[in-house]
Amino acid sequence: MIFPPVKEQIDILSRGVEEFVSPEGLEQQLEKSAKKGLPLKVKLGADPSRPDLHIGHAVVLRKLRQFQDLGHTAILIIGDFTASIGDPTGRNKTRPSITLEESRGFGKSYLEQASIVLDSNRLEVVHNSDWLNVMNFTEVIALAAQVTVAQMLERDDFSQRYKSGTPISVHEFLYPLAQAQDSVHLHADVELGGTDQLFNLLMGRELQKKVGQSPQTIMTLPLLEGTDGVEKMSKSYDNYIGLSDTPAEMFGKVLSIPDHMIIKYLTLTTNLSMAEIQSIDAKMKAGDNPRDFKRLLGRELVKVYYDEPASMAAQDAFDKLFIKKDIPDEMPELLLSSPEETILGALDQSNLFGSKGEIRRLIKQNAVSVDGVKVADEFFGFTKSGEYVIKAGKRIFLRVICP
Repeated sequence: MIFPPVKEQIDILSRGVEEFVSPEGLEQQLEKSAKKGLPLKVKLGADPSRPDLHIGHAVVLRKLRQFQDLGHTAILIIGDFTASIGDPTGRNKTRPSITLEESRGFGKSYLEQASIVLDSNRLEVVHNSDWLNVMNFTEVIALAAQVTVAQMLERDDFSQRYKSGTPISVHEFLYPLAQAQDSVHLHADVELGGTDQLFNLLMGRELQKKVGQSPQTIMTLPLLEGTDGVEKMSKSYDNYIGLSDTPAEMFGKVLSIPDHMIIKYLTLTTNLSMAEIQSIDAKMKAGDNPRDFKRLLGRELVKVYYDEPASMAAQDAFDKLFIKKDIPDEMPELLLSSPEETILGALDQSNLFGSKGEIRRLIKQNAVSVDGVKVADEFFGFTKSGEYVIKAGKRIFLRVICP
């Protein structure tokens, strides 16, 4: 098999990677792969305890898709057995277990949704219950003997719980070992995961070394904050953009993210080149209106999961529904004296409010929008000449003219 040049592969695969153990190791693997004409085995494990996938989950799925597109073997492990243990990562208490049957049911839903991102025709799907559920107790003891309690307590969440006196069940120590055993069983060359999975992925390297295998390369991807820009994207926080959302829903949700998240979203969720993203970053720092780039982000995200016509239709639908809806023909107008004016200053100049404190409260309550896009920052600036429509609360409209 013929692969793209190694440098080209490294450039593509390095994008967005947080932890890389190690770039030199991957380069050597790719060179060996090219020389022998054999694809790398790239592993991604997923415990299907939450069957609803969003673009935060897709960050690591998209990295696996890049390996697929470069000709390597993508292996998706449906962790039906490990899900029944419960991943303790980031937990301050023991996670409730689910049954093997429940996890298998969730696994079907997970695979259906993951196939939106992955090429299912070039994907190996395996269930780790096939090898973990048949281990006898002697084998489990032999596996546990590979690591010490002190090594386990190097993991931050275990260490914090131990110091605070919060109970840690012995079976939770088995979770990283079970995930590591997956790598040994599959002879994985590369393992992908979120940044919160680094300890488990490193454990895979250690076990591979102990049995004489070449240690896998580790690539972790950032956890994507939700549309609030604070909490990790999650359905429970209602700050998610679902893989199965309609184009209009995707576009509309993107426009609610804080400005400081634009570059991260462009990098991790779209197909724009890094050169294009760096150019956008420079333009925003130079004072260009973030609203324009947020709309670009919305279109690019829709293009990833649908196509360009759908992205333009989603933008048009949003404009018709939110920007033009309920806007009165007549409203107070304010000619700004300076193009550097902020939204707080503009609303204060309008004399429509009792105080700046009232304006700040409305902004904090997410009740202020400019041309239909929520504004969460009182220092939002009008950096381009033209007209803007501000809505504050339910009934106050103001047309701002920026010279």
